[in-house]
Amino acid sequence: MPIIFRRAAEADLPAIIAMLADDDLGRQREDTSVPVADCYQEAFTAIDQDGNQLLAVAEREGEIVGTLQLTFLPGLSHQGLWRGQIESVRVSSKIRGGGVGRQMLDWAIATCKARGCRIVQLTSDKSRTDAIRFYESLGFTASHEGFKLKL
Repeated sequence: MPIIFRRAAEADLPAIIAMLADDDLGRQREDTSVPVADCYQEAFTAIDQDGNQLLAVAEREGEIVGTLQLTFLPGLSHQGLWRGQIESVRVSSKIRGGGVGRQMLDWAIATCKARGCRIVQLTSDKSRTDAIRFYESLGFTASHEGFKLKL
């Protein structure tokens, strides 16, 4: 079945949040209650109104089967190049391992190229060893050490 990639709509939020919560890490930090919590609605609005943000979904036969967020980052280093940041990559647990993730990342990389990005970057929690292996299989390298500070 073909996968369609498109900008997420507000109506997609319950499916997106369910995928974000569908692992050990996500269960600890996401709220899958219905109606969708205001914090998700506010975040969706901010993302949707920002021209350098793209919350996307992968859809198959009318069902949301994947999601990711792209952020397009201008910078001065590397002679002013743009970077594409890929975040919150999720594939429905019902179909993981079936190639949808690879199609999603291929689409995301092509979208970044079309926007003029010359580097695509992403991060993954160190505990997500399967995801890390997957990204490495796509040619991503662990070239930098990442740091986060929760506020």
